[in-house]
Amino acid sequence: MKKLLIALFAFTSGAYAQDHHPLEGAWDLNVAMENRNGGVSTAPSWLEVRHSGHKTLTGRFVGDGGSARPISEVFYKDGHISFKIPPQWELTDVQMSFEGDLKDGKLSGTITKPNGKAMAFTGVRAPSLWRAAEPVWDKPITLFNGKDLTGWKALGPKNQWIVENGVLKSPASGANLCTEQKFNDFKLHIEFRLPAGSNSGVYLRGRYEAQVEDSFGKEPYSIYLGGIYGFIDPLFQAAKPSGEWQTYDITLVGRKVSVTLNGQKVIVEQNIPGITGGAMDSDEAAPGPIMMQGDHGPVEYRNIVLTPAK
Repeated sequence: MKKLLIALFAFTSGAYAQDHHPLEGAWDLNVAMENRNGGVSTAPSWLEVRHSGHKTLTGRFVGDGGSARPISEVFYKDGHISFKIPPQWELTDVQMSFEGDLKDGKLSGTITKPNGKAMAFTGVRAPSLWRAAEPVWDKPITLFNGKDLTGWKALGPKNQWIVENGVLKSPASGANLCTEQKFNDFKLHIEFRLPAGSNSGVYLRGRYEAQVEDSFGKEPYSIYLGGIYGFIDPLFQAAKPSGEWQTYDITLVGRKVSVTLNGQKVIVEQNIPGITGGAMDSDEAAPGPIMMQGDHGPVEYRNIVLTPAK
């Protein structure tokens, strides 16, 4: 009886409550990176920290490319944060190092890449993007006129995008392509076709990649067709064989995304945690364009229609 009373007291007094760590949550980062011209430009990045048990902190990190990478342990003491993560696409065994400080609700510090280059970063808490009411939809907008690149702009010096027979084509790797218009919440219809082994992506608000890849016969996985790259797995793989036209119907409201691939619902109202690798920026609260990845291989798009929320 005495043991029972002690257990009840511990439970009611909050002994098993889990404390919220001041570092915990998602962070939108901006990183000063050396560009191809030898200058410095800002690249988006993302960090998430969670607690595991009494004192251990774990997390996920998204750099300027690649998918979300797990952090086995985040170290934090007296306002200072540090962790290391193994290489992903880098051809080395050297780990990336992250050192920063939390002050006045903001992060700042240095990321040292495996090649030894140190990059300064700043970070703010990611917005929730929660919508209190369901959207009211406006009139559909045809983003691609089937004739030329009106309303679109290439993001890079090599614009390989062309229009032939009503189809928007990237015949070889080159620049990404995005709309001149920016959007908040929307429904997007887009059709695409890939040759065998190719890879592209549709970036929602220019920040969240709906993967476009030759994935026929593969297991459902966030880095394959139907997934939100590195974050959300499709329920099942609904890909068609390469060379066939395929269709995405995607609804994005705040962070909540639903994806229908080739007429089958593969993601249903899931929250996107943060920006994916290759995002245009990390300003998640701002409207953004639709961007198509053109630097990974040949791809074709057509019938691109967006219905914005009012």
